Amino acid sequence: MSDYYDHTSPVTGKRGNPMDEPRFTGPATFMRTPTAKTLKGLDIALIGVPLDSGVTNRPGTRHGPREIRNQSSNVRKIHPITRTNPFELCTVADVGDVVFESLYDLETAHRDIEEFVSRLVEAGVVPLTAGGDHSITYPILRAVVRQGPVGLIQIDAHTDTWGEWKGSSSHHGAPFRRAVEDGLIDPKRTVQIGIRGPQNVTDGWDYSEQTGMRLLFMHEVTRLGIDAVIEETRRIVGDGPVYLTFDIDGIDPAFAPGTGTPEIGGFTTLEAQRLLWGFHGLDFVGADVVEVSPPFDPSGVTALVGASVMYEAVCLLAAAVRARS
Repeated sequence: MSDYYDHTSPVTGKRGNPMDEPRFTGPATFMRTPTAKTLKGLDIALIGVPLDSGVTNRPGTRHGPREIRNQSSNVRKIHPITRTNPFELCTVADVGDVVFESLYDLETAHRDIEEFVSRLVEAGVVPLTAGGDHSITYPILRAVVRQGPVGLIQIDAHTDTWGEWKGSSSHHGAPFRRAVEDGLIDPKRTVQIGIRGPQNVTDGWDYSEQTGMRLLFMHEVTRLGIDAVIEETRRIVGDGPVYLTFDIDGIDPAFAPGTGTPEIGGFTTLEAQRLLWGFHGLDFVGADVVEVSPPFDPSGVTALVGASVMYEAVCLLAAAVRARS
Protein backbone atom coordinates (compact mmCIF):
# COMPACT_ATOMS: atom_id res chain seq x y z
CA MET A 1 0.00 0.00 0.00
CA SER A 2 1.35 3.44 -0.94
CA ASP A 3 2.23 5.69 1.98
CA TYR A 4 -0.23 8.19 0.56
CA TYR A 5 -3.10 5.78 1.18
CA ASP A 6 -1.83 4.44 4.50
CA HIS A 7 -3.29 6.22 7.51
CA THR A 8 -2.71 5.48 11.16
CA SER A 9 -5.42 6.84 13.44
CA PRO A 10 -3.96 9.03 16.20
CA VAL A 11 -6.84 7.85 18.40
CA THR A 12 -6.99 4.08 17.86
CA GLY A 13 -3.53 3.46 16.41
CA LYS A 14 -5.10 1.35 13.65
CA ARG A 15 -3.77 1.51 10.08
CA GLY A 16 -5.92 1.51 6.99
CA ASN A 17 -6.89 3.11 3.71
CA PRO A 18 -9.43 5.94 4.17
CA MET A 19 -10.65 5.33 0.60
CA ASP A 20 -12.02 1.96 1.75
CA GLU A 21 -14.11 3.46 4.53
CA PRO A 22 -17.84 4.30 4.10
CA ARG A 23 -18.29 7.16 1.66
CA PHE A 24 -20.08 9.35 4.21
CA THR A 25 -17.06 9.42 6.53
CA GLY A 26 -13.84 11.38 6.57
CA PRO A 27 -12.91 14.80 5.19
CA ALA A 28 -14.26 15.81 1.77
CA THR A 29 -11.16 15.51 -0.38
CA PHE A 30 -11.38 14.80 -4.11
CA MET A 31 -12.56 11.17 -4.38
CA ARG A 32 -11.57 10.59 -0.73
CA THR A 33 -7.90 10.61 -1.69
CA PRO A 34 -5.43 11.66 1.00
CA THR A 35 -4.34 15.23 1.45
CA ALA A 36 -0.79 15.43 0.12
CA LYS A 37 1.86 16.07 2.74
CA THR A 38 4.68 16.02 0.19
CA LEU A 39 5.08 15.92 -3.59
CA LYS A 40 7.65 13.14 -3.35
CA GLY A 41 6.25 9.96 -4.87
CA LEU A 42 3.10 11.70 -6.09
CA ASP A 43 2.00 10.96 -9.69
CA ILE A 44 -1.27 12.88 -10.09
CA ALA A 45 -2.31 15.97 -8.13
CA LEU A 46 -5.97 16.89 -7.69
CA ILE A 47 -6.25 20.67 -7.51
CA GLY A 48 -9.05 23.11 -6.72
CA VAL A 49 -9.14 26.51 -8.38
CA PRO A 50 -12.00 28.49 -6.79
CA LEU A 51 -12.01 31.41 -9.23
CA ASP A 52 -14.77 33.03 -11.28
CA SER A 53 -13.25 36.44 -11.95
CA GLY A 54 -13.16 35.62 -15.66
CA VAL A 55 -16.87 35.00 -16.24
CA THR A 56 -18.72 37.16 -18.75
CA ASN A 57 -22.18 36.60 -17.32
CA ARG A 58 -23.23 34.56 -14.25
CA PRO A 59 -20.69 34.03 -11.45
CA GLY A 60 -20.65 31.10 -9.04
CA THR A 61 -17.92 28.74 -10.25
CA ARG A 62 -15.72 29.82 -7.34
CA HIS A 63 -17.84 27.38 -5.34
CA GLY A 64 -17.22 24.53 -7.81
CA PRO A 65 -14.17 22.83 -6.26
CA ARG A 66 -15.67 22.55 -2.79
CA GLU A 67 -18.93 21.02 -4.02
CA ILE A 68 -17.15 18.72 -6.48
CA ARG A 69 -15.07 17.47 -3.56
CA ASN A 70 -18.26 16.81 -1.61
CA GLN A 71 -20.01 14.97 -4.44
CA SER A 72 -16.85 13.04 -5.34
CA SER A 73 -17.23 11.14 -2.07
CA ASN A 74 -19.69 9.03 -4.09
CA VAL A 75 -16.93 7.85 -6.44
CA ARG A 76 -15.56 4.34 -6.03
CA LYS A 77 -12.22 3.05 -7.29
CA ILE A 78 -12.51 0.33 -9.97
CA HIS A 79 -13.61 1.39 -13.45
CA PRO A 80 -16.58 -0.66 -14.81
CA ILE A 81 -15.24 -0.83 -18.39
CA THR A 82 -11.47 -1.26 -18.02
CA ARG A 83 -11.71 -3.00 -14.61
CA THR A 84 -8.62 -1.03 -13.58
CA ASN A 85 -8.08 0.94 -10.39
CA PRO A 86 -6.33 4.24 -11.17
CA PHE A 87 -5.34 4.60 -7.52
CA GLU A 88 -3.35 1.38 -7.82
CA LEU A 89 -1.79 2.36 -11.13
CA CYS A 90 -0.63 5.70 -9.72
CA THR A 91 -0.34 7.63 -6.50
CA VAL A 92 -3.09 10.28 -6.47
CA ALA A 93 -3.66 12.91 -3.79
CA ASP A 94 -5.52 16.15 -3.14
CA VAL A 95 -3.03 19.04 -2.97
CA GLY A 96 -5.66 21.59 -1.92
CA ASP A 97 -6.68 24.83 -3.59
CA VAL A 98 -4.62 27.49 -5.30
CA VAL A 99 -4.13 30.34 -2.85
CA PHE A 100 -4.64 33.71 -4.51
CA GLU A 101 -2.74 36.89 -3.89
CA SER A 102 -5.64 38.76 -5.47
CA LEU A 103 -9.05 37.44 -6.49
CA TYR A 104 -10.01 40.77 -8.01
CA ASP A 105 -7.20 41.14 -10.53
CA LEU A 106 -7.55 38.39 -13.10
CA GLU A 107 -4.01 38.60 -14.47
CA THR A 108 -2.58 38.32 -10.94
CA ALA A 109 -4.86 35.37 -10.19
CA HIS A 110 -3.66 33.66 -13.36
CA ARG A 111 -0.05 34.12 -12.26
CA ASP A 112 -0.92 32.48 -8.95
CA ILE A 113 -2.40 29.49 -10.80
CA GLU A 114 0.61 29.21 -13.10
CA GLU A 115 3.06 29.33 -10.20
CA PHE A 116 1.10 26.71 -8.21
CA VAL A 117 0.85 24.26 -11.11
CA SER A 118 4.46 24.91 -12.17
CA ARG A 119 5.71 23.63 -8.82
CA LEU A 120 3.83 20.40 -9.43
CA VAL A 121 5.08 19.99 -12.98
CA GLU A 122 8.67 20.64 -11.89
CA ALA A 123 8.25 17.83 -9.36
CA GLY A 124 7.07 15.48 -12.11
CA VAL A 125 3.43 15.53 -10.99
CA VAL A 126 0.56 15.57 -13.50
CA PRO A 127 -2.21 18.10 -12.69
CA LEU A 128 -5.93 17.39 -12.69
CA THR A 129 -7.84 20.55 -11.83
CA ALA A 130 -11.39 21.37 -10.79
CA GLY A 131 -12.46 24.93 -11.53
CA GLY A 132 -13.41 27.62 -11.49
CA ASP A 133 -14.22 29.30 -14.79
CA HIS A 134 -12.59 28.31 -18.07
CA SER A 135 -10.07 31.12 -18.00
CA ILE A 136 -8.01 28.98 -15.59
CA THR A 137 -6.96 26.59 -18.37
CA TYR A 138 -4.70 29.22 -19.93
CA PRO A 139 -2.34 29.60 -16.93
CA ILE A 140 -2.45 25.84 -16.36
CA LEU A 141 -1.24 25.31 -19.94
CA ARG A 142 1.50 27.90 -19.36
CA ALA A 143 2.69 25.75 -16.47
CA VAL A 144 2.30 22.37 -18.18
CA VAL A 145 3.74 23.07 -21.62
CA ARG A 146 7.53 22.99 -21.45
CA GLN A 147 8.70 21.43 -24.72
CA GLY A 148 6.62 22.81 -27.56
CA PRO A 149 2.87 22.97 -28.12
CA VAL A 150 0.58 20.11 -27.10
CA GLY A 151 -2.62 18.80 -28.61
CA LEU A 152 -5.95 19.72 -27.05
CA ILE A 153 -9.23 17.86 -26.63
CA GLN A 154 -11.92 20.32 -25.59
CA ILE A 155 -15.47 19.24 -24.74
CA ASP A 156 -17.51 22.42 -24.59
CA ALA A 157 -20.54 24.30 -25.87
CA HIS A 158 -18.29 27.21 -26.87
CA THR A 159 -14.93 27.47 -28.63
CA ASP A 160 -13.49 29.95 -26.08
CA THR A 161 -11.37 31.47 -28.84
CA TRP A 162 -12.91 34.91 -28.68
CA GLY A 163 -10.78 38.03 -28.51
CA GLU A 164 -10.83 40.95 -26.12
CA TRP A 165 -14.17 41.68 -24.47
CA LYS A 166 -14.95 44.73 -22.32
CA GLY A 167 -11.25 45.47 -21.93
CA SER A 168 -10.10 41.94 -21.05
CA SER A 169 -8.38 39.27 -23.12
CA SER A 170 -8.16 36.93 -20.12
CA HIS A 171 -11.86 36.17 -19.68
CA HIS A 172 -13.28 32.64 -19.86
CA GLY A 173 -14.20 33.02 -23.53
CA ALA A 174 -10.60 33.58 -24.66
CA PRO A 175 -8.18 31.00 -23.17
CA PHE A 176 -7.55 28.98 -26.31
CA ARG A 177 -6.95 31.98 -28.55
CA ARG A 178 -4.28 33.08 -26.08
CA ALA A 179 -2.91 29.54 -25.88
CA VAL A 180 -2.48 29.43 -29.66
CA GLU A 181 -0.89 32.89 -29.72
CA ASP A 182 1.59 31.81 -27.04
CA GLY A 183 2.47 28.55 -28.77
CA LEU A 184 1.01 26.42 -25.97
CA ILE A 185 -1.36 24.34 -28.09
CA ASP A 186 -1.08 23.19 -31.67
CA PRO A 187 -4.31 24.24 -33.39
CA LYS A 188 -3.88 21.47 -35.97
CA ARG A 189 -3.89 18.95 -33.10
CA THR A 190 -6.89 20.57 -31.41
CA VAL A 191 -10.43 19.21 -31.45
CA GLN A 192 -13.36 21.18 -30.04
CA ILE A 193 -16.33 18.88 -29.48
CA GLY A 194 -19.97 19.77 -28.83
CA ILE A 195 -19.92 23.41 -29.96
CA ARG A 196 -23.41 24.90 -30.24
CA GLY A 197 -25.63 27.83 -29.37
CA PRO A 198 -26.09 31.19 -31.10
CA GLN A 199 -23.54 33.99 -30.79
CA ASN A 200 -23.66 37.74 -31.37
CA VAL A 201 -20.51 37.57 -33.53
CA THR A 202 -18.74 34.73 -35.34
CA ASP A 203 -15.25 35.73 -34.19
CA GLY A 204 -14.60 32.66 -32.04
CA TRP A 205 -15.83 30.15 -34.60
CA ASP A 206 -13.87 31.95 -37.34
CA TYR A 207 -10.64 32.01 -35.33
CA SER A 208 -10.82 28.30 -34.56
CA GLU A 209 -11.45 27.39 -38.18
CA GLN A 210 -8.85 29.79 -39.61
CA THR A 211 -6.09 28.47 -37.34
CA GLY A 212 -6.83 24.85 -38.25
CA MET A 213 -8.71 23.60 -35.21
CA ARG A 214 -11.25 20.85 -35.84
CA LEU A 215 -14.66 22.14 -34.80
CA LEU A 216 -17.22 19.45 -34.18
CA PHE A 217 -20.47 21.34 -33.82
CA MET A 218 -23.15 19.41 -32.00
CA HIS A 219 -25.22 18.88 -35.13
CA GLU A 220 -22.21 17.17 -36.75
CA VAL A 221 -21.58 15.10 -33.61
CA THR A 222 -25.17 13.91 -33.78
CA ARG A 223 -24.84 13.03 -37.47
CA LEU A 224 -21.51 11.22 -37.09
CA GLY A 225 -22.17 9.42 -33.82
CA ILE A 226 -19.93 9.09 -30.76
CA ASP A 227 -17.73 6.31 -32.14
CA ALA A 228 -16.88 8.31 -35.27
CA VAL A 229 -16.14 11.42 -33.16
CA ILE A 230 -13.73 9.38 -31.03
CA GLU A 231 -12.02 8.04 -34.17
CA GLU A 232 -11.72 11.53 -35.68
CA THR A 233 -10.37 12.97 -32.43
CA ARG A 234 -7.75 10.27 -32.01
CA ARG A 235 -6.65 10.73 -35.63
CA ILE A 236 -6.16 14.45 -35.16
CA VAL A 237 -4.35 14.49 -31.81
CA GLY A 238 -2.21 11.48 -32.72
CA ASP A 239 0.36 9.94 -30.40
CA GLY A 240 1.86 13.18 -29.07
CA PRO A 241 1.19 14.86 -25.73
CA VAL A 242 -2.37 16.10 -25.31
CA TYR A 243 -4.32 18.07 -22.70
CA LEU A 244 -7.99 17.42 -21.87
CA THR A 245 -10.32 20.24 -20.89
CA PHE A 246 -13.96 19.55 -20.06
CA ASP A 247 -16.39 22.43 -19.70
CA ILE A 248 -19.48 21.17 -17.88
CA ASP A 249 -21.67 23.20 -20.26
CA GLY A 250 -20.74 20.63 -22.90
CA ILE A 251 -23.36 18.53 -21.10
CA ASP A 252 -27.00 19.37 -21.81
CA PRO A 253 -28.47 21.50 -18.99
CA ALA A 254 -31.12 18.83 -18.48
CA PHE A 255 -28.27 16.81 -16.92
CA ALA A 256 -26.04 19.65 -15.65
CA PRO A 257 -27.98 22.88 -15.08
CA GLY A 258 -25.46 24.35 -12.65
CA THR A 259 -23.29 26.38 -15.01
CA GLY A 260 -23.03 30.01 -15.96
CA THR A 261 -23.50 29.66 -19.73
CA PRO A 262 -25.96 26.80 -20.36
CA GLU A 263 -26.79 25.79 -23.93
CA ILE A 264 -29.53 23.29 -24.74
CA GLY A 265 -28.87 20.43 -27.15
CA GLY A 266 -25.71 19.12 -25.49
CA PHE A 267 -24.36 15.71 -24.56
CA THR A 268 -26.14 13.34 -22.26
CA THR A 269 -24.00 12.16 -19.37
CA LEU A 270 -23.71 8.72 -20.97
CA GLU A 271 -22.53 10.21 -24.28
CA ALA A 272 -19.92 12.22 -22.40
CA GLN A 273 -18.73 9.10 -20.60
CA ARG A 274 -18.51 7.21 -23.89
CA LEU A 275 -16.38 9.99 -25.34
CA LEU A 276 -13.97 9.84 -22.45
CA TRP A 277 -13.80 6.03 -22.53
CA GLY A 278 -12.79 6.32 -26.18
CA PHE A 279 -9.76 8.47 -25.35
CA HIS A 280 -8.09 5.78 -23.24
CA GLY A 281 -4.46 5.27 -24.23
CA LEU A 282 -3.74 8.82 -25.40
CA ASP A 283 -0.67 10.59 -23.99
CA PHE A 284 -2.42 12.97 -21.59
CA VAL A 285 -0.21 15.47 -19.74
CA GLY A 286 -2.99 17.10 -17.72
CA ALA A 287 -6.72 17.73 -17.54
CA ASP A 288 -9.35 19.97 -16.02
CA VAL A 289 -13.09 20.10 -15.34
CA VAL A 290 -14.46 23.63 -15.27
CA GLU A 291 -17.55 25.84 -15.05
CA VAL A 292 -19.46 23.91 -12.37
CA SER A 293 -21.53 26.62 -10.64
CA PRO A 294 -23.32 25.15 -7.60
CA PRO A 295 -25.50 28.23 -6.89
CA PHE A 296 -27.44 27.48 -10.11
CA ASP A 297 -28.13 23.88 -9.10
CA PRO A 298 -29.45 23.32 -5.56
CA SER A 299 -29.85 19.60 -6.32
CA GLY A 300 -26.09 19.09 -6.52
CA VAL A 301 -26.35 16.93 -9.64
CA THR A 302 -24.05 19.19 -11.71
CA ALA A 303 -21.26 18.81 -9.16
CA LEU A 304 -21.87 15.05 -9.20
CA VAL A 305 -21.47 15.08 -12.98
CA GLY A 306 -18.29 17.13 -12.56
CA ALA A 307 -16.93 14.67 -9.99
CA SER A 308 -17.75 11.73 -12.28
CA VAL A 309 -16.00 13.39 -15.22
CA MET A 310 -13.05 14.04 -12.95
CA TYR A 311 -12.90 10.34 -12.07
CA GLU A 312 -12.84 9.46 -15.78
CA ALA A 313 -9.99 11.95 -16.19
CA VAL A 314 -8.07 10.32 -13.33
CA CYS A 315 -8.37 7.00 -15.18
CA LEU A 316 -7.09 8.54 -18.44
CA LEU A 317 -4.19 10.29 -16.72
CA ALA A 318 -3.22 7.21 -14.70
CA ALA A 319 -3.06 5.10 -17.86
CA ALA A 320 -0.90 7.76 -19.54
CA VAL A 321 1.45 8.08 -16.58
CA ARG A 322 1.87 4.31 -16.35
CA ALA A 323 2.53 4.06 -20.12
CA ARG A 324 5.24 6.74 -19.93
CA SER A 325 6.93 5.07 -16.97
